Amino acid sequence: ANMVVHPGVGNESGTLVNALLAKYPHLADLGDAEERHGIVHRLDKDTSGLMVIAKTLDALDDLMAQFRLREVDKVYLALLERTPKTLTGRIDAPIARDPKQRKRMAVVRDGKAAVSEFKVIDDNFRHGQALVEFKILTGRTHQIRVHAAFIGCPVVGDNIYGFRKQRVKMKRNFLHAAQLGFDHPESGEHMDFESDLPVGLEQIMMKLR
Repeated sequence: ANMVVHPGVGNESGTLVNALLAKYPHLADLGDAEERHGIVHRLDKDTSGLMVIAKTLDALDDLMAQFRLREVDKVYLALLERTPKTLTGRIDAPIARDPKQRKRMAVVRDGKAAVSEFKVIDDNFRHGQALVEFKILTGRTHQIRVHAAFIGCPVVGDNIYGFRKQRVKMKRNFLHAAQLGFDHPESGEHMDFESDLPVGLEQIMMKLR
């Protein structure tokens, strides 16, 4: 969390790409026209967890194709401000730039297709929060945060789509990329990876019990 993926205005250094190029200098010469430097997909700055990085151009092309064809398993954990009305559910709501606030995303009728499935795995919190597992079938910008807010249960710590007055003081969103599964670009073997919740997020939950 708090690490930007790509350098940009105001974030020329200290990004994931900077770290990758320092460790794997050859990524600068992958020959990728978009200068991805091995980046297959992105996480928001305030989201922790798993990312897969390609070290060759062939691997980059293969992994990006798997994401594009929705063949990658992506599971996130989020603490929501409210418990959803149902313990499991599917949110099928298109997402696009918010026509009123261009820096935000929103559910928009003619937006790009966006589908999230969720399952409540823990609702034992004093103030009605719920730890929810999200499986995203598409990869839209801010998808989980927008969908969670859309059903009236924004992500804890989300100062863009969440409550105007935050109930829990956090320096980031309570959103973590917990599982990632894909086929190895060379061998074709299916590989699954898991990442435990960071200690800081575990401590937040303990305080809310």
